[in-house]
Formats: sequence, C-alpha cells, structure tokens
Amino acid sequence: MSILSLDQPGRTVLFMGNEALARGAIEAGVRVCAAYPGNPSSEIIGSLSQVAEELGLYVEWSVNEKVAAEVAAGASLGGLRSLTAMKHNGLNVAVDFLFNLSMSGCRGGMVIVACDDPLALSSTNEQDTRPYAKMLDLPLLEPSDFEEGKRMVSFAFDLSEELGLPVVVHSVTRFSHARGNVTLGAIPRGQDKPFFDASQGVFPKPIEQTHPALHRKLRQAGERVQAAGFNAYLGPASPELMVVTCGSGVGYVKEALHNLEAAGRVGVLKIGGTWPLPAELLREHLARCQRILFFEEVDPFLEDNIKAFCAQEGGALAGKTFYGKASGHVPDWGENTPDVAITVLARVLGIGYQPPRPAAYAAEAAELVAELATPRTLGLCAGCPHRATYWSIKNALALDGRQGFTFGDIGCYAQGRGPSGFGVMKTMHAMGSGAGLADGFGQLTRFGAEQPVLALCGDSTFFHAAIPALLNARYNNANLLMLVLDNSATAMTGFQPHPGVGKNAMGQAAPKVELAEICRAIGAEVVELDPFDVESTTATIYGLLQDLQGIKVLVLKQECALLRGRRQKLLYRVAVDPDKCRGQECGCHRFCTRVFKCPGLIWDPAAGKADIDEAICTGCGVCASICPAGAIAREAV
Repeated sequence: MSILSLDQPGRTVLFMGNEALARGAIEAGVRVCAAYPGNPSSEIIGSLSQVAEELGLYVEWSVNEKVAAEVAAGASLGGLRSLTAMKHNGLNVAVDFLFNLSMSGCRGGMVIVACDDPLALSSTNEQDTRPYAKMLDLPLLEPSDFEEGKRMVSFAFDLSEELGLPVVVHSVTRFSHARGNVTLGAIPRGQDKPFFDASQGVFPKPIEQTHPALHRKLRQAGERVQAAGFNAYLGPASPELMVVTCGSGVGYVKEALHNLEAAGRVGVLKIGGTWPLPAELLREHLARCQRILFFEEVDPFLEDNIKAFCAQEGGALAGKTFYGKASGHVPDWGENTPDVAITVLARVLGIGYQPPRPAAYAAEAAELVAELATPRTLGLCAGCPHRATYWSIKNALALDGRQGFTFGDIGCYAQGRGPSGFGVMKTMHAMGSGAGLADGFGQLTRFGAEQPVLALCGDSTFFHAAIPALLNARYNNANLLMLVLDNSATAMTGFQPHPGVGKNAMGQAAPKVELAEICRAIGAEVVELDPFDVESTTATIYGLLQDLQGIKVLVLKQECALLRGRRQKLLYRVAVDPDKCRGQECGCHRFCTRVFKCPGLIWDPAAGKADIDEAICTGCGVCASICPAGAIAREAV
C-alpha cells in the first residue's frame, strides 16, 4: 500500500510537496486526473496513478497538456471532481482551451496545478505562470508549506464547485520536490454517478453575460480565500519594515529574520491567495508602516499589482517606499533561497551580516575543488542510444560537406547541444519546435539555401507536439529530414508511458500506436534503424541528405539504457585489447574518453591505455564499432 492512500485521519506522515498536493486532491474526493509529464509537476499524477485502482480513480498520462486540461474539464462537466497538473511550459500549451473554459465555467470541482521551475533546473526557460491566472480571471492559491498545500487543494475543489470556475494552485520546484510533515485527513468513500445536464449548454459566449459573471465570481473567490485563513499577518503592531511574500518565500523570510534577530522589527504579510488581491487585508496591514519589501519569485507579480493597488487607494497607502525587483534589492531572475532573503533583509534593514561561509573560505574551497576534482559537464548516460545517434549525425554531416545542421528539442537528447552530443544540436525551444523550425528552414531552398536541415525529437515529444509540424511540412512541401529518437519512454521526467509503449498511467495494457505508421500515413518516406548500428545509421543519414526532396523520417529505435538495465545489464560484453590500443598515439588522442565521452570508457593513466569500467558499462557495444584503432571487441551476451 502506498502511504498516499492511508486512511488514518490524524496520522502525521512525511510527504514530498507534490505528494501533499495529490493527497489534498484525494481527501477532496477527486475522481479524474490527467497530465503530461513535466518536472517539477510529474510526481502529482505519478503518485496518483499508483493508488488509482485502490481508490477507484481514473488517472491518465495525456499526449499533451491541452488535452489533459480538456480531459479534466470533460470529467468536471459530468459533475465529477478532476485535477490536471503541468509545469510552466505545459500551461503555455493548455491556455488556449483554458481561456475559453474560464468564460464557460465548470460543474464538478476542477483544480489546475501549475508548477514553475525557477532557474530552469529541468526546463528550457524560466517563467512565472502567475500572470496567467490574472489574465484568465481565475482564483490563484500559493501554499507556503506542505500541510497548507494539502489543505489548499481540498479548499480549491470546494471553491471551484461553489463558483463554477477552475481554480489554479501554484507551486515551484523547491516546494514540489522538498519534503515536510502532513497530517492526514479522511478519504471519502462512495462515488457520484457522472451526469451531463444537457438542458443547459456550456459556452464561453455571449460575452456580455459570461465576462461580467466571471468578474463577479472572482470577487467572491477573494472573499472566500480570505475567510479560509490562507492570508495572514505575522509580526509587531508597528513594524519598521513590512515584507509581502508568498509561497516558498514565507519560509525563507522567517528563517532570515530569525538569523538576523530582526523578527521584532519586521512584519510579514503572508499572501496565500495571490489572485485576486486580498484588498481588505492590504488596506489594514500596509498602513502599518512606510517601507514595503516584496519577496517573491520569479517575476514581480505581487509587487506590480500591489503597487497599482496602493496608487489607486491613495490615502494611508500613498507615498510608500517600495523595495523589490524594480528597485534592484531582490534578484529579478532565478531562485530565491534563505541566503538571498538574508542578504536582501540585511541590506534594507542596515544590518551588518557576516555570512556563515566567508568569501575567502569560499574562494579557497573553489580553488581546491578545481585542483582535486575532475571537472564534469552534463552528459548522456552510459549506453544511451542518443550518443550513438549524435555520432552518426556528426559524421554524416561531415561527409555531406554542405554545412548541414540539426534543429533540436527538449528531452534527454537536449544534451546534444553540448560535448556529450558533440555539439550537433543547434536549437532547443518548446516541445516540437525542432520540427517546426526545420519546417520553416526547409522552405528556403527557393531563396538559394543549400544547407540540408535535420530535425530531431523523442518519441514522447513526437506524440506531444511534433505531429502538427510534420503535417505542415508535408502539406506545404518543405524539404527536411526528421529523426525520431525512439527510446520507448518519457525518459527525462521519470519513464512515464506514452501512446507508443503499450501501457497507460495505471499500468494497464493499452493499444500501441506506431509512430512510423503515423509518418507513413502523412506521406513521409520512413526508414527504421537501430542507432547502435552506427555504420548503417551514418550511411542512411548521408544517403537521405543527398536527395532531400519533401519530408523524410528516420526512426532510430533503441530502448533507453536505464530501462534495459532493469531487466538485462548487457547487450554485449565489451573489452579493450591493450595490445591494439594506441593510447596517446591514437589519432584522436585518447579518442574513447575525450571524444566519444561514454562514461563506461575510462582512461588508465598507468597503462596509458583506454579501458572499460564494468560497473558503468551497459554493453551497448557502440565503442567497438567506432574505435579508430579497432582495439575494442564486443561479444553478444
């Protein structure tokens, strides 16, 4: 039994932030959950899928976030409570539908969990999704700790049903992936029978009715959130500085004030309902002092909106001195941390603060690390089929000689932009954008472009977003070669299934969609190969580039090394023949370890030869086919 499904009210358990949000949905009686995997949100649906059968839930990994939001909304229109979760990039995909849904409304409670990734720790970009809630006119809640996160999600379902509106719950990486204590509530039993009331349509129009009604509901949401106690003031009656903060910033500010011994001087205005603004709370507490500091990430959402509120209110809220991102006191990019909070507060309060790690010590430590630790860059796993693919692309483009290049995408294979992928990948934007960019460049032969263009994406990304671009390329006669790197998993975010792997989120057998057949149905010329066959892959890419008319698709199918390793460690037994290894005399100078960069290949400085690290090697055998000295042998297991 998963700890997530324990029905032991009053018991305190340790939950990841995403698990706390999922537990809140369970205790609220959620029935349908849908998402596309994307860190830092993935564990919400992932953990719910593990208890779906036990609790009678329906949980799915959808092909993209727009579809996931539509699935959740469909359940809501049937009167059931539903949840969809996504990272910030995913919310971009879903908002087209959500802008309509906010006008038409929902029936059963519907919660949208949006998880941002400050500093882009596992993303292509850094983005604050909170302005979307304002644009959508939807209530926005931001938990500051794990217990509050669970309670907020449960409250969000009640609020959603009361108003007939989806409710947005906002998280960030450090909340989603940190852990803390949560007290369990009861799990409701019994299921409502879904029913769509066909006597009333669900439409975003007529606007003269739906839009004013949406604004009235939003005002009601503000009153309900305030009554729920998610907004609070902590501190002295007459502080010399007021800190307005939300989410993870609340804990950082509290810790900083404790370390600075300044809690008696500073008031903390904790905003849990960040949209709509809690007007009465702001009127009451901002009047307490002249100086206001905003501490939030990533963008100045509260800062800008509260400044505008103060300007409009005037009176006791006029003429305040504001500190924040606009004044340069708070960083306007990246993550906030306790150290950032201490630095900001010490500066604003005029407190001389000695950091726990003096600058001289930090500099000395950095020098020692550089001297004693081997520098490492981000890289692909040992035995990763993408490394073999990039090697083949690199050599095929060199043989072609027309300065061809590759438009890329986001996923494990994004390492193709660095040394591990030999710098082959030249762009990385949104999911599916590699195909779209290649589609556009593929039209430029009419203007004299001579460089052949390649696009690549993974199998999960293909289903998520690349199909429309491929359709467009076919319809408009673009010239491009698309490589689909099919490793049978959504590997970057935790090996969640997709339509091409034959099972669903709940582990049940599902129809398997062959992506090669989709490409053929579009009218593309399709070739399927094993990327570990480097010689054939290189020759095939080169050959396809020589007659690049229309769209051609090369499906490179080889299971992710980490998945394969769970069942069978090796494909081949690989060994280096020391008598054949040329070592430093090799034409590429330590070719295996410095050029091909597989972690399973190591350099033995004593022998001056390459060797195999048997603890890491997955036995893909690619090194045996590319070693310039022919010194690596492989034997099938």
